[in-house]
Amino acid sequence: MTRSAAAKASEAADAVLAWLRDQAPRARPAESRVPGPSPSAAPDGGAISAAVPEGPPGDGAEAEAAMAEVAPDGAVSDLSWPAPASNTDLTIGAPEGLDRSAAPLRLAHTDWLHHHLAITGPAPAVAAFREAAAGAGLIPWPLDGTRLEEDCFYRLVAPPAPQRRTLSLAGARLLARQLRDAARRRHDLARGLVGRSRACPFDLHALIPVRDDVLALGRDDPAALAWLWTHWGTTEALRHVAEDTATEPDPRRPLADGEAAFRLTFWSADWTPWRALATLAARWPALRFTVRPTYDA
Repeated sequence: MTRSAAAKASEAADAVLAWLRDQAPRARPAESRVPGPSPSAAPDGGAISAAVPEGPPGDGAEAEAAMAEVAPDGAVSDLSWPAPASNTDLTIGAPEGLDRSAAPLRLAHTDWLHHHLAITGPAPAVAAFREAAAGAGLIPWPLDGTRLEEDCFYRLVAPPAPQRRTLSLAGARLLARQLRDAARRRHDLARGLVGRSRACPFDLHALIPVRDDVLALGRDDPAALAWLWTHWGTTEALRHVAEDTATEPDPRRPLADGEAAFRLTFWSADWTPWRALATLAARWPALRFTVRPTYDA
């Protein structure tokens, strides 16, 4: 009975937190939306990502950043991002000339974009990367319980029209406190997995960790968002990361003797995590990183 009650409380907390985010949409940035799945069809978030309501975005300024694609023969061809809205492969090489001064591009309503990622190269290097990439799959942000409780309380006592308040002030305060406690329990359990769990096969926080001083700012702080945009190219942890065992290898790119492939699928917020991939390509020069957004997923 205790476990059932705790599960129901967590489900209620999830529903109310999602509702809170929907009631207070952020201003839409200046850039146009990237083709992708409808926000209503976005995958469910992890425990930590849903624990705090969305906050204000960065300044939303448009920006362009260049990446360099290193071809097998060593020639370098410039690519601009975002990529065209087509299901084309993008092989990422060293981040030469990468512009890291751009403001974070974060859409008002997150588009979760589906991707296929293939990491190929010498078998020992692929095995070493696979070992380094596994982690909990989340960003261990702190939880502002006071803010969460107040947000819940004010939404419960003053719901937007045409909804009507059905709780007394005392009842709204009690429910807000219970939701805060349920969210905090789930949040603490999730943070405890960081550094211990290896459930996520491609964890950006394990590969390019968010610094402690950035974590302390909170997940909606403009400086924290700028750090994620600068180092990852996306402002959320990847979701639904899984090893891809169903996709057939590309016959145009057969593996050489002694090579191996590590294939993954994941969803990323608003953009392909191209800055992270460019950094990883520079750190692991023996490996090739080929990412393919599937906008029609």
